[in-house]
Amino acid sequence: MEMNRENAFNLLNEYVDSDSLLKHCLAVEASMIGYAKKFGQDVETWASCGLLHDIDFEKYPDEHPLRGAEILKDKGYPEDFIMAVKGHADYTNTPRETQMAKTLYAVDELSSFVIACALVRPNKFEGLKVKSVKKKLKDKAFAKAVDREQIKRSAEELGVDLTEHIQTVIDSLIQREDELSQIGMSLIK
Repeated sequence: MEMNRENAFNLLNEYVDSDSLLKHCLAVEASMIGYAKKFGQDVETWASCGLLHDIDFEKYPDEHPLRGAEILKDKGYPEDFIMAVKGHADYTNTPRETQMAKTLYAVDELSSFVIACALVRPNKFEGLKVKSVKKKLKDKAFAKAVDREQIKRSAEELGVDLTEHIQTVIDSLIQREDELSQIGMSLIK
C-alpha cells in the first residue's frame, strides 16, 4: 500500500466509527504535520502516523496499540512507523528511538488537551494562547483524564520547551481547523 494521506484515511475509516476518535486522530495528524514541517521531515509519513496511531482503539481496546501495529505491518507500513505507533503507549515499554516516535508521544495527549481548552472558550481556537493552556494544565478538575505529567515528560523527551510545544500544537490545530471548515468539518463541533 502506498503511504499517503488518502490511503491512511481510508484505512482508518475501516476501523474507526466514532466521531470523537476520528476527530482525535485528525487532531494528532495535524500536530504531526506541524512538527514534520518544523523538523524538516516527510509530511505524508508523519501525517499518516498521527492519523493511524489509534486505529485499533475502538475495535481492540485491550490490545491497543499492539493490534494496530499488526494491522499496519500487514498493510506494509515501515518499521519505524510501526514502532512509533507502539511507542505512543507507555505500557508497551517500546523505546521511542526516532524523532517521529517521540513526536507522536508528545502530541497525542496535548492535542486532545488543547481541543478541550478550545471547546470551553466562546471563540474556540480564536485567540487561544499558550498561557491559557498552561493555566488549564494546573487545573486538575479540568479534563481529568489527561495525564499532565506525560505532557511535560514527553516535551522534555522530544527536546522542546513546553511553551514552544504548546504553541506548535495550537498553531497546527488552528491550521487544520481552517482546512476542515472549508469542507464542512470541524475538530471542535
